[in-house]
Amino acid sequence: MKLRFLSPANHGIVDYLAAFALIVAPFILNLGDGSPSALWMSVCSGIAVIIVSLATRYRYGAFKIIPFGGHLTLDLLVATVFMLVPFLFDLKGLDAAYYYINAVVVYLVVAVTASEESFS
Repeated sequence: MKLRFLSPANHGIVDYLAAFALIVAPFILNLGDGSPSALWMSVCSGIAVIIVSLATRYRYGAFKIIPFGGHLTLDLLVATVFMLVPFLFDLKGLDAAYYYINAVVVYLVVAVTASEESFS
């Protein structure tokens, strides 16, 4: 099995599912007890994922402005920011774990996503 098995089209589906989760999960998990920024940063991130996904050149992009490689670079940047958020906002407990887990998931999704050329 190839390490990079997720096609750009399937990556797009993952993006929209992740956006939904980033918007809804903080309310289900009661995120933000220690810091309201933990909740709202997730919601804003979910909205940003929708915007970037709509602007990406892949099957589920509407405007096709951002090349897929640029999209993956943005994903890596977001994962790194998620890893730093608990330190920057002094998050503890579930609030911090939420961002660490999201960071790891985004890093993994990028790691298993194949380039456009692999599926052309």
